[in-house]
Order: sequence, then C-alpha cells, then structure tokens
Amino acid sequence: MANDQPLDPGAFAALQARFGQQSRRAQAYYTVMHAVRGVLGSDDTASAWMEQPQAALGGQSAAQAVGAGRVEDVLAHVLAHVRTLG
Repeated sequence: MANDQPLDPGAFAALQARFGQQSRRAQAYYTVMHAVRGVLGSDDTASAWMEQPQAALGGQSAAQAVGAGRVEDVLAHVLAHVRTLG
C-alpha cells in the first residue's frame, strides 16, 4: 500500500454509504430488468426498452426513472402494459 496512514473513519463511513446506495440502485435496476425481460422475452429487447424514453414516465427511460428512485412507477408501468411493451 502506497499510503500507510490510517483511513479516516468519516471517509470510510461515507464510502460504505455510497456503496450501499449504488448496490440498492443496481438491485432495483435488475429487479425491473427481470420483469421487463419476462414480458419481452430476451435480455437484448429488455435492455433496449429500458433505454427508450417512456411518455408514462414523464419522458424518462425506465433506466433513468429507476436511477431516480422511481422503481414502483416503472414496475406499475410494466404491469399496466404487459401486452404492449414490445
């Protein structure tokens, strides 16, 4: 290790909090992605849909909405439009 100074406890706590937040976002994204893949049938199609702006999400893509903490809104949109997502 190039720097033998102890890690500041405050910096370590901030790093842990940031990691936890990123982990929750990733889990939320993959929860939605799994639901969309179940409707559309493939990872590629679901991934493309996740990036398309959606009027029902205020013009945001599902990925953007999930990143903004709107997982429930995205899942509700997916469930309401199961037959028309493709």
